[in-house]
Amino acid sequence: MKEKIYTAKQVRWKSIFSFSVFIVAFAAGIYIWKSVRAEPKDHGVPKTLRKGLTTNEKIFSEVFSKDKLIKTYPVSEAVKQPRFNGWEGLRSPLDSVGWRLHVVKKNGDTVSFTMDDIKKLPKTEVVFDFKCIEGWSQKTWWGGVKFSDFISYFHLDSEAQTSYAGMITPDRGYYVGLDMPSVMHPQTLLCYEMNGKELPLNQGYPLRLIIPVKYGIKHIKRIGTIYFSNMRPPDYWAERGYDYYAGH
Repeated sequence: MKEKIYTAKQVRWKSIFSFSVFIVAFAAGIYIWKSVRAEPKDHGVPKTLRKGLTTNEKIFSEVFSKDKLIKTYPVSEAVKQPRFNGWEGLRSPLDSVGWRLHVVKKNGDTVSFTMDDIKKLPKTEVVFDFKCIEGWSQKTWWGGVKFSDFISYFHLDSEAQTSYAGMITPDRGYYVGLDMPSVMHPQTLLCYEMNGKELPLNQGYPLRLIIPVKYGIKHIKRIGTIYFSNMRPPDYWAERGYDYYAGH
C-alpha cells in the first residue's frame, strides 16, 4: 500500500482543524456543565443529574433478586480493624441502659425492643466485601439477626408489605430510606457483633444495619427507630446529592 504524503500546508490545516474542533467541544462542554449547574435542584442535585440517578435506580431495582446472594468469604479473610467512616448519628452520648429499638407500625402504634429481645432470634453471620461509595472496599465479618427473621418473629408481616423502610439514629442525626426488597434480602442483618465481638461504639453499638446489597451509606449505625411507608422516607445522603437506591 502506497504511503500518503502530506504537504506542510496540509499538515498545518489539519492541525488548525483539529484544534478548532477541540475548542468547540471544550466550549460546548463548559456550556452544558454551566447549564446543568444552573438547573433547579431535585434533592440536592440538578434535575438532569437526578434523572440519571433515577434511571440507574430503575435498572438496578428491576434486575434485583432476593435469591441472588452477595459473594461471601471465610472469616480468615476478614480485616481485623474494619475502617471507620463517618460520625453522623454518633455524636450524641448514648444511653446504653435506656436504649430501645422503636418500631412504628402501619397503624401508628410504636413497639419497643431491648437487645435481649432481639438476641432471642437465631444469630446469622456474614463475611462480605463492604463497599463504600467513595471507592474503597474491605472484607468484613458481622453477626446479628436477619431483618426478615425479625419481621417474622415479631409479627410485622403487614409492615413488610409496604414499599420502603426508614431508619433513624436516636439523635436523629442520620437517617436512611430503603426499598423493601433490599431490606428483606436474606443477607440483611440487624447487626450487634463485629469480628465475633460486641460492636464498638464507633461501629454503631448497640445495633446497626448491615445490608450487603447496598453501598456503605445505607448501613446506618446505632439504629433508634424503624418505620414503614409506601412513600420514600427521607435519606441523609440522597438529600446531599447521592443516589437514593445506592445498590451495587
